[in-house]
Amino acid sequence: MVSTEGVLALVSTPIGNLGDLSPRAVATLAAAELVLAEDTRHSRHLLDHAGIRVPLESLHEHNEAARTPVLVERLLAGAQMALISDAGTPLVSDPGARLVHAAIEAGVRVVPIPGPSAVLAALVASGLPSDRFTFLGFLPRKGKERRALINEIAESRHTVVVYEAPGRVGETLGELAAAGMGERAAAVARELTKQYEEVRRGTLAELAAYYGADAPRGEVVLVISGAAPRVLDEAALTALADEWRAAGLPARDIMQRLTEGHAAPRNLAYRLAHR
Repeated sequence: MVSTEGVLALVSTPIGNLGDLSPRAVATLAAAELVLAEDTRHSRHLLDHAGIRVPLESLHEHNEAARTPVLVERLLAGAQMALISDAGTPLVSDPGARLVHAAIEAGVRVVPIPGPSAVLAALVASGLPSDRFTFLGFLPRKGKERRALINEIAESRHTVVVYEAPGRVGETLGELAAAGMGERAAAVARELTKQYEEVRRGTLAELAAYYGADAPRGEVVLVISGAAPRVLDEAALTALADEWRAAGLPARDIMQRLTEGHAAPRNLAYRLAHR
């Protein structure tokens, strides 16, 4: 981070196993003039473990708005800062977005220091498709927003990843199953990279029954497979192809939509796309 101009480094930190703190992360934190953390008491343990002695200040949802202008001024004056979250990659369901946006708007260089991420760790360990996925963070506890996101998960054609508090895992899995997703493949990943790491896989109905009777402990990530493509008859597929062609889509894109989105046989999709 040695530079004559201000730099804001976004440093990923371990989600459990301290051995996952990368050499580049250690070097970046050690070179910073100031480290910003959501919980300074928690982060001080991490810095002490790595032998890093730099000033540490809080940046959380209650003070980020007030602190951002002052921090950006310091960055513009040449300060070298690092932003970390309590665990994992900054800004992923954590504070910091306001500061990063303001820094970018002011022309400050923002540098990612990649590393641990509970989202990606759970996704790749789930065994579910990872070529396309949606991350929804924590689901709202109740109300219209929660129902809307559950419907979004139900309609998603690709894998969905969400965070959940351990005490609500059984309830959330039950709601997802009751929303018509009971037979959908899913995984519950908890305590990732820690001593009691566990990834339990099954259908949403099976997992809801298990965790409804035995609530998990620790940090939890839910991974839910996407809905199967809707199978339409040839008349409906023809109508879709005609609609997309009229909208200007090339034959290649029409064919891809028919095969991937509606499970149309490739020979039929080719014929309809090139009519």
